[in-house]
Amino acid sequence: MIDINQQVKEIKQSFRQMMDGAVAQSMRNKGVDYHLNWGATLPRLKAKAEELANSQEQTANSLYDLAIALWKENVRECKILATMLMPADKMLPEVCDIWMEQMPSQEMAEQVSFNLWQHLPYAPEKAYQWIASDKELYQLCGFHVLSRLFMNGQEPNERGINEYLDQALSALQGSSLPVRKAAQQSLFRFAELGLVYERMAKSALKSINLDFF
Repeated sequence: MIDINQQVKEIKQSFRQMMDGAVAQSMRNKGVDYHLNWGATLPRLKAKAEELANSQEQTANSLYDLAIALWKENVRECKILATMLMPADKMLPEVCDIWMEQMPSQEMAEQVSFNLWQHLPYAPEKAYQWIASDKELYQLCGFHVLSRLFMNGQEPNERGINEYLDQALSALQGSSLPVRKAAQQSLFRFAELGLVYERMAKSALKSINLDFF
C-alpha cells in the first residue's frame, strides 16, 4: 500500500535537484506567483512523471490519488506533475471542473491542456464550454484542446463548427493576446482538416476583415 502523503513529501524533496533559479525568477518577474517554484524544466518533470508512473507499486488508482494530492499543493512543479500523472480515463468531469476553477496561471493552463485535457473522454464537450466562457484561462484551455483534437483528425459536427467559428472570431477580436494566439492556432488546425474546412475558416475570417492564410 502506497503512502500518498509520504510520496508527495519525497517528490517535493526531489525538486531541489531540479532547481533552476533563473527560470523561477523569470516567472516571478512575469507575475507568475506560486507559494513555491523551483523553476524545474519540463523535460526533467516529464522524466520524473515517467519514473513515478512506471514504478512497480503504482496502479491507476494510486496514480489518481497521487495526482489529486499533488494538485492540492501550491507548488508549480507539483501541479505540473499532477497533470502528467492523472489517468485521463479516471478523471471525472466534476474533478476537471474543480481543477479549472483553481487554475493558477497561463503556463498551467497550457500544461494541463496538452498533458491531460486533450485526452479526456469528454474533451470536446468541455472545450466548447470553455471557449464560450468569459474567463481568459478557460478560453485558453478550450482553444488549446480544440487545436489538439483537430490535429488528431477529430472533425466537429455542423453545430460544433458554427459554435467554434463564432467563438474563434470573437476571441480574435478580443483584448487577450494569449487567447487570440490560441484561437488563431486552432483555426490553422481547423483548416488542416480539409479543403472544406479551410474554405470555412477563410470565409469566417473575411467577415471580420482578417486573413492569415
